[in-house]
Amino acid sequence: MKFSRQTTLRAQATVAGVGVHSGLPVTLTLGPAPIDAGFIFVRTGLEGSDREVQATADQVIATDLATVLGDRNGPLVSTAEHVLAALRGMGVDNATIELDGPEVPIMDGSAAAFVAAIDQAGIVTQSAQRRFIQVLKPVSVKIGDSFGEIRPYANGFRAEVEIDFTNPVIGQQSYAFDLNPERFRREVGRARTFGLMCDVARLWSAGYALGASFDNTIVFDEERLLNTEGLRYADECARHKVLDVIGDLALAGLPLLGAYRSVRGGHKLNHAVLTALLADRTAWRVVEGEAVRRTTRPVGEVGRGIVGGRIAAAYGPDVS
Repeated sequence: MKFSRQTTLRAQATVAGVGVHSGLPVTLTLGPAPIDAGFIFVRTGLEGSDREVQATADQVIATDLATVLGDRNGPLVSTAEHVLAALRGMGVDNATIELDGPEVPIMDGSAAAFVAAIDQAGIVTQSAQRRFIQVLKPVSVKIGDSFGEIRPYANGFRAEVEIDFTNPVIGQQSYAFDLNPERFRREVGRARTFGLMCDVARLWSAGYALGASFDNTIVFDEERLLNTEGLRYADECARHKVLDVIGDLALAGLPLLGAYRSVRGGHKLNHAVLTALLADRTAWRVVEGEAVRRTTRPVGEVGRGIVGGRIAAAYGPDVS
């Protein structure tokens, strides 16, 4: 298998649902994008013309309960993290994400519907080398009792998440995950968002969770899980936090070569660590990935270089 070239979608694929916070119906279409385009959201249905926003960290304008992207004229796309996680998790480098509403549809609360859309569209390789952001030294952020750190890692991208809820049904959970498409599909992509019944009234009064239901959210009270279908994984809450990490860190603009650890974190912490990393130009470099070969150690130059396949191998194969 090869891991050297960038990928995009072969065709378009569409999903439709409601926004978990807005409650509004929305149709989302994934489609191809050129080399080095990254992930581009296209908002349609606006007065005047369509508006585009690049899925990068500097376009994040809010991280309360979801990751919101926008421009100087205001917010454009809310709850971007699940579709971004699906694209990054499945090894897609370049894609357009067109939607006719203000929020990515929540679907079943996981990334499964977006993975299915990617499967429907198909993935094709492009002629350019895949580029990565390689972490060169640890960068950490502390916010209250939350802690996040990204550090060098020789085997692709790794997420290590620890959660600690006073709710006794959730409690303490942890999950560690080395990213590759098949593991993403099997272990993380189906993990659903979750919430507490005691928070519902407060969220509604603040204008959040207006589209939440047992069909798209795992809900707990102080004694039990309220969804009749039960959990998909015993540690589904921690796995969903890993899903969020992958989506939030996709806003680096390129796949990351590094290990990210989150303790009691969320979208705000993920964004803070990514912003801190990108702000320190001594902490990272851009490298290019070659086909898996006999190289057993990474080599490269700051700003541009080559990474042996043992690093790049955590990402998607050449599927042309």
